[in-house]
Parts: sequence; C-alpha cells; structure tokens
Amino acid sequence: MNEFGVVTEPGTVRFKRVLPGPIERVWAYLTESEKRGTWLASGLMELHVGGRVELNFRHADLTPHNEPTPDRYKQHEGGHTNRGHITRCEPPRLLSFTWAEGSGDDSEVTFELTPRNGDVILVLTHRRLGDRTTMLSVASGWHTHLGILVDHLYGREPRPFWSTHTQMEKEYKRRLAVNPNGTLHEE
Repeated sequence: MNEFGVVTEPGTVRFKRVLPGPIERVWAYLTESEKRGTWLASGLMELHVGGRVELNFRHADLTPHNEPTPDRYKQHEGGHTNRGHITRCEPPRLLSFTWAEGSGDDSEVTFELTPRNGDVILVLTHRRLGDRTTMLSVASGWHTHLGILVDHLYGREPRPFWSTHTQMEKEYKRRLAVNPNGTLHEE
C-alpha cells in the first residue's frame, strides 16, 4: 500500500493505512483526548454532529526525540489550538470535523475505519484545502502524524516529528505540482 497521500480532486488529499485492530482500539486513538494526544493533539471532542472539537497541538511532546522546531513553525513551538465542529459521527466507523484554516475558510477532515481480517483500514481525507502551500503543509503533516500513530499502535518508539515532517515536505513538494489552472495533481 502506498503510504503517500494522493490528491483525489482539487483541494483534497487522501491517505490510507493498515492498522492493527480491533476497530474500537483505533476509534479510541481518534476520539479519546489522551490517546489522540500521543500522535496528533489532545483536547475536547464532543462526539455528535455539531459537537465541538478542540485540538491542542504540542508537536515536541509526540516523540522522545529532542529536535529543534523549524523556523517557519517557531510561532507554534509552545503549542497551538485548532477548533472545529463534528460534521459526521458514526462510531466506530466514521468521523468528520471541520478544521480551521489560517485563511478563515474551514476545511474538513474525515476518518473512515473498515475492519479487515483483524486489521483496520484507515482512510483519512482532508477536503477544501485552499492553496498549494496549505496542501503541502497538510499533506506532510498528516503523513508525519499518521506515521506516529502507526508506531504507537504497533508498540514501537515514535519516529521524530520535525525531521520526519521536514523530509515529508520536501517529498510532497516533489510529488505535487501546480497545473496551469492552479490545481494540484500527483506527478
């Protein structure tokens, strides 16, 4: 399975991962603050349509590796919070919520879980990404965060966040190109 996110339409990137089950365990890592905080961000998540989502990012806490924060992310070094609302919630198979973007336009994140032979297929889709810079940041961010989730679920030490993220940004810049009409596509 290709680990890289793919652009499925303009402004949309999708990732697929095979995770060890059961599905309820993976659902807990998506929805429970303490577990979610080990790979993405802790915070409130009201699991009903219209419920609040508050993601408190502390990237330095995701891994035991002590790495400097890249200059372009220094403003978030002490952490930052992203707020949104649940748009779909069908435990333990589907979760969607808005994701506040810096431009003021909310994008939407969807997690779909499907059990398969003791494993769980996770499909993450991030929609309504406004521009190339946002698409590259989101793609490299999700790739890095999902890698840390995989490490946790398989009982491995989590990979370093910032050096992995920096490597993924370079790789996604190479993989994603701008068409003449301004949309992104995979090379």
